[in-house]
Amino acid sequence: MADKVFLVIGAGAGIGGHAAARFARGGYHAVLARRSDEEGLARLVGTIEDEGGKASGMLLDAAADGTIEQLVERVERDIGPIETVLYNLGAQIGNRTLAHTPHRAFELGWRLGCFGLFRLAHAVTPHMVGRGSGTILVTSATAAVRGNAGQHSHAAAMGARRMLCQTLNAEFAPQGLHVAHVVVDGSVDAPDTLGKLLGDRFEAYKEAKGEDGVIDPATLAETYWHLAHQPRNCWTHELDVRPFTDVPWWNDNPPSAIDTKAK
Repeated sequence: MADKVFLVIGAGAGIGGHAAARFARGGYHAVLARRSDEEGLARLVGTIEDEGGKASGMLLDAAADGTIEQLVERVERDIGPIETVLYNLGAQIGNRTLAHTPHRAFELGWRLGCFGLFRLAHAVTPHMVGRGSGTILVTSATAAVRGNAGQHSHAAAMGARRMLCQTLNAEFAPQGLHVAHVVVDGSVDAPDTLGKLLGDRFEAYKEAKGEDGVIDPATLAETYWHLAHQPRNCWTHELDVRPFTDVPWWNDNPPSAIDTKAK
């Protein structure tokens, strides 16, 4: 019997890698795909295997035509049925004014943030529909619900990602497929993303945020596991997560600014 598969596109050392490890512990064959750093990918796969799990690693340029589609077909043919897939690609190109956001840079954000998910859905949903079940998990960001200055490409891409999840859900939920959009509304302890962005300031940043002030990707992986195993009578289609000390994206007033005294 073929292994049931958890496929993660965007398998860095943060969210993607920890999610792969969690699903491998739960009996899935974890397939980790990332754009570069073959050595880092091998370490993630090796760690899962050392813990007794099954894993495979593949390099993937998700922005290139045909790559996502070929990956899905290869996994379905050679490893097993993709029961759960996590689309975990970022689309951040940095803070740029409109005048300093070239067309090509804006389009790249869209390709990674929205079009890649569209292509993944095109490739994987026929397999899932044929089996009558499947889960598509999508990591998203605050930019999906709030656009800030300098974030033209990122906010447009993530907003489109969110709406695409809604349309996919509307079409495929009645056919047994669960689509869940996860708004990560806070900093993640991820060396491949936030770590590279902050460089030497990474550890100092985490220390300044305090205990439990940065999202632990291993803990977030438990949330993904829960989403993928919810009963159909109580599916979550969107949720947002953040450290307990962070102000939610929808609240402009930090807790200290709210007058809690009785009137």
